[in-house]
Amino acid sequence: MTDTVLTTEEREAGSVFAPKFDSAGLLTAVVIDARNGAVLVVAHMNAEALAATLDTGKIHFWSRSRDRLWLKGETSGHFLMLESIAVDCDQDALLVRAIPAGPTCHTGAQSCFYRQIEARDGGIALRRIDT
Repeated sequence: MTDTVLTTEEREAGSVFAPKFDSAGLLTAVVIDARNGAVLVVAHMNAEALAATLDTGKIHFWSRSRDRLWLKGETSGHFLMLESIAVDCDQDALLVRAIPAGPTCHTGAQSCFYRQIEARDGGIALRRIDT
Protein backbone atom coordinates (compact mmCIF):
# COMPACT_ATOMS: atom_id res chain seq x y z
CA MET A 1 0.00 0.00 0.00
CA THR A 2 1.45 3.28 -1.05
CA ASP A 3 0.08 6.78 -1.32
CA THR A 4 -2.03 7.01 -4.45
CA VAL A 5 -2.58 10.38 -6.08
CA LEU A 6 -6.28 11.14 -5.96
CA THR A 7 -8.31 14.29 -6.28
CA THR A 8 -9.96 15.50 -3.10
CA GLU A 9 -13.30 14.30 -4.44
CA GLU A 10 -11.90 10.85 -5.30
CA ARG A 11 -10.24 10.56 -1.87
CA GLU A 12 -13.35 11.66 0.04
CA ALA A 13 -16.14 10.08 -2.01
CA GLY A 14 -14.54 7.40 -4.15
CA SER A 15 -14.08 3.68 -3.65
CA VAL A 16 -10.27 3.53 -3.94
CA PHE A 17 -8.51 2.80 -0.66
CA ALA A 18 -5.43 5.02 -0.77
CA PRO A 19 -4.18 5.47 2.78
CA LYS A 20 -2.42 8.76 3.41
CA PHE A 21 0.54 7.88 5.61
CA ASP A 22 2.27 10.70 7.49
CA SER A 23 5.93 11.66 7.00
CA ALA A 24 6.95 8.76 9.28
CA GLY A 25 4.90 6.32 7.18
CA LEU A 26 2.16 5.94 9.81
CA LEU A 27 -1.63 6.11 10.11
CA THR A 28 -3.45 6.65 13.41
CA ALA A 29 -5.54 3.60 14.33
CA VAL A 30 -8.33 3.97 16.88
CA VAL A 31 -9.37 0.50 18.04
CA ILE A 32 -12.81 -0.01 19.55
CA ASP A 33 -14.50 -3.07 21.00
CA ALA A 34 -16.84 -4.36 18.28
CA ARG A 35 -19.28 -5.58 20.93
CA ASN A 36 -19.85 -2.38 22.90
CA GLY A 37 -18.02 0.47 21.13
CA ALA A 38 -15.58 1.13 23.98
CA VAL A 39 -12.31 2.71 22.86
CA LEU A 40 -9.58 0.18 23.58
CA VAL A 41 -6.37 1.72 22.27
CA VAL A 42 -5.03 4.37 19.91
CA ALA A 43 -1.87 3.29 18.12
CA HIS A 44 -0.19 3.54 14.74
CA MET A 45 -0.03 1.34 11.68
CA ASN A 46 2.40 1.49 8.81
CA ALA A 47 1.78 -0.30 5.51
CA GLU A 48 3.30 -3.52 6.86
CA ALA A 49 1.11 -3.52 9.99
CA LEU A 50 -2.01 -2.79 7.96
CA ALA A 51 -1.22 -5.58 5.49
CA ALA A 52 -0.47 -8.06 8.31
CA THR A 53 -3.75 -7.13 10.03
CA LEU A 54 -5.74 -7.67 6.84
CA ASP A 55 -3.89 -10.92 6.05
CA THR A 56 -4.15 -12.54 9.49
CA GLY A 57 -7.25 -11.04 11.10
CA LYS A 58 -5.14 -10.15 14.16
CA ILE A 59 -4.38 -6.50 14.84
CA HIS A 60 -0.80 -5.44 14.20
CA PHE A 61 0.72 -2.04 14.89
CA TRP A 62 3.97 -0.28 14.24
CA SER A 63 5.57 0.22 17.63
CA ARG A 64 7.38 3.53 17.67
CA SER A 65 9.06 2.70 21.00
CA ARG A 66 10.25 -0.72 19.80
CA ASP A 67 10.83 0.48 16.24
CA ARG A 68 9.30 -2.71 14.84
CA LEU A 69 6.12 -4.44 13.78
CA TRP A 70 4.06 -5.44 16.82
CA LEU A 71 1.34 -8.08 16.93
CA LYS A 72 -0.95 -7.00 19.77
CA GLY A 73 -1.03 -9.93 22.19
CA GLU A 74 2.21 -11.52 21.04
CA THR A 75 3.47 -11.80 24.62
CA SER A 76 0.25 -11.65 26.67
CA GLY A 77 -1.97 -13.78 24.44
CA HIS A 78 -4.55 -10.97 24.55
CA PHE A 79 -4.94 -10.62 20.80
CA LEU A 80 -7.30 -8.18 19.15
CA MET A 81 -9.27 -10.03 16.48
CA LEU A 82 -10.28 -7.91 13.50
CA GLU A 83 -13.97 -7.36 12.79
CA SER A 84 -13.74 -4.41 10.38
CA ILE A 85 -11.78 -1.31 9.46
CA ALA A 86 -13.25 2.05 8.45
CA VAL A 87 -11.21 4.92 7.08
CA ASP A 88 -11.81 8.61 7.72
CA CYS A 89 -12.68 11.15 5.03
CA ASP A 90 -9.12 11.98 4.01
CA GLN A 91 -7.82 8.44 4.58
CA ASP A 92 -5.21 9.29 7.19
CA ALA A 93 -6.86 7.60 10.18
CA LEU A 94 -8.48 4.21 10.75
CA LEU A 95 -11.32 3.09 12.99
CA VAL A 96 -10.68 -0.57 13.77
CA ARG A 97 -13.44 -2.70 15.26
CA ALA A 98 -12.02 -5.69 17.11
CA ILE A 99 -12.89 -8.41 19.59
CA PRO A 100 -10.37 -8.41 22.45
CA ALA A 101 -9.20 -11.76 23.85
CA GLY A 102 -8.55 -10.25 27.27
CA PRO A 103 -7.39 -6.91 28.62
CA THR A 104 -6.10 -4.56 25.94
CA CYS A 105 -3.78 -2.38 28.02
CA HIS A 106 -0.35 -3.57 29.15
CA THR A 107 -1.40 -2.50 32.68
CA GLY A 108 -4.09 -5.18 32.71
CA ALA A 109 -6.95 -2.72 32.20
CA GLN A 110 -9.65 -3.58 29.66
CA SER A 111 -8.88 -0.36 27.77
CA CYS A 112 -5.85 1.92 27.65
CA PHE A 113 -8.32 4.70 28.55
CA TYR A 114 -8.93 3.76 32.17
CA ARG A 115 -8.45 7.16 33.84
CA GLN A 116 -10.42 10.38 33.60
CA ILE A 117 -9.04 13.89 34.03
CA GLU A 118 -10.83 15.88 36.72
CA ALA A 119 -10.48 19.33 38.25
CA ARG A 120 -9.91 18.80 41.94
CA ASP A 121 -8.89 21.18 44.76
CA GLY A 122 -7.75 23.87 42.35
CA GLY A 123 -5.67 21.41 40.33
CA ILE A 124 -6.03 18.51 37.96
CA ALA A 125 -6.04 14.88 38.97
CA LEU A 126 -6.69 11.50 37.40
CA ARG A 127 -9.48 9.21 38.59
CA ARG A 128 -9.64 5.56 37.59
CA ILE A 129 -12.89 4.88 35.71
CA ASP A 130 -12.69 1.17 34.91
CA THR A 131 -14.18 -0.81 37.75
